[in-house]
Amino acid sequence: MQKFLTFAATLSVLVASPALAAPDWTKVDSAIGRPGAAQPDGVHRYSFPRSDLQVTLDGVSIRPALALGSWTAFQPMGDQAMVMGDLVLTHEEVTPVMRRLLASGFTITALHNHLLRSAPATMYMHVGAHGDPVKLAQALHDALTLSNTPLSAPPAAQPASAPAPLALDTAALDSLMGAKGKVSGGVYQFSYPRAEALTADGMPAPASMGTATAINFQPTGEGKAAITGDFVLLASEVDPVMKALVASGIEITALHNHMLDDQPHLFFMHFWANQDAKKLAQGLRTALNAMNLQKP
Repeated sequence: MQKFLTFAATLSVLVASPALAAPDWTKVDSAIGRPGAAQPDGVHRYSFPRSDLQVTLDGVSIRPALALGSWTAFQPMGDQAMVMGDLVLTHEEVTPVMRRLLASGFTITALHNHLLRSAPATMYMHVGAHGDPVKLAQALHDALTLSNTPLSAPPAAQPASAPAPLALDTAALDSLMGAKGKVSGGVYQFSYPRAEALTADGMPAPASMGTATAINFQPTGEGKAAITGDFVLLASEVDPVMKALVASGIEITALHNHMLDDQPHLFFMHFWANQDAKKLAQGLRTALNAMNLQKP
């Protein structure tokens, strides 16, 4: 705790100094092995889809964009950075990756399941650190080499084109969910940032650092979809959201923390169902209505 308080105090001075250089993101990209995506809030985010895994759950072949997407996010603070992330690992990969990260100065803030009955089973390791972003990126890369996570840079982006249409009525889902979704990797994704100003270890924790509710729909045929993701909740919201989901036939698969020193303290509720997509959207919207979310 003390090291994070010291870091927060130091960064408040660094951020106040306009002369301090920002991180060289080309060097960070090189160290981590792939280009990051700049977010509107200034965070740089790196994705490591577990495309090597063939995971099934209740007969559904899970796409990486549905529930198998490792990621790390770098929030610049002067020439330093705070890093948070969520690494998707098999049981056999957990210990070697954890040991390497701990030896590199990372904190493991959570380790748990997100899904039930999946084969092979996957674990989700939430990590945090602060310091030189290039060194942190290299440490992450070195740790992930102890897993089978694909680390080579993805192919160069092709000219932008409209994503292939999904076998879902996305306009109806947008209306029912009260937000505009986006297509990614064959999955329809929604994101709902919280209304509060969130912090982690004394630093701002915007949505791109993993603090927004994420809801994903993967079409499974005949208007049905497999859904998963996580609701980001205050303690007072856990019970009403859980009851709303269960009443709609949506299974709760996990309830836990992702961070250690977040304010306000947040709980992450993971879920699963595979049925009529519009019916699921109605149940999900009822649960969202019990939360303090940013207005669209």
